[in-house]
Amino acid sequence: MKSSSLAACLPILLLVACGRAEPVEDLPSQEELAAAANAAAAKAVAADKAESNESRNYVNVERGFSITFPEGWEKDTAASNMNGVVYQDPGAGADVRIFWQRNQEKQTLQQVVAAMSSGSEGVDGDFVVDNEYRGTANDGEGNNVAVRLLRQPDGGIVTATFVYPEMLSEQYQAIAEKVLDSLRIFARKSETAEGGAQPEAGNAASGAE
Repeated sequence: MKSSSLAACLPILLLVACGRAEPVEDLPSQEELAAAANAAAAKAVAADKAESNESRNYVNVERGFSITFPEGWEKDTAASNMNGVVYQDPGAGADVRIFWQRNQEKQTLQQVVAAMSSGSEGVDGDFVVDNEYRGTANDGEGNNVAVRLLRQPDGGIVTATFVYPEMLSEQYQAIAEKVLDSLRIFARKSETAEGGAQPEAGNAASGAE
């Protein structure tokens, strides 16, 4: 009885086994496996890069500005607040500071720069447009300072400074320019009807890619 049951089941077992078996010629070749592995690795690298780029972008909706920091730089939480942020190069003593300040007296940017220059030595710069200023200085402690000021449509002032050791000017000058170029301003959240960020103002120059 058992033998007859086994015999009856045997065709079904063979059919199932055949259905699960794959012909040898249908298996992927070593080249195909390698190509698939390379594609997966490339996708993972692209995802990591996208995540890294996203983490480097700082957007302050409340104060109406954004900027992109160099890869590998770290946020100085203690020095940052709701008005701005500080990022540092952990190995070289360089940092970037971007802060917003209220302009209650509605001063022009020229007036703001004049007040700033009167309290500093060796500040040299030019107005790109009426509401944008770019300059350089030395802090007297062996550091170069690259600065960019932007005046928002409502009068607010956004100041970005990139400080780096003078002896490392060759390495940092281009980086400083790229970072400051990435600074954008837009209408602050409290100044918009919907309470959201608006497109960048016309006086924000194009940034680095």
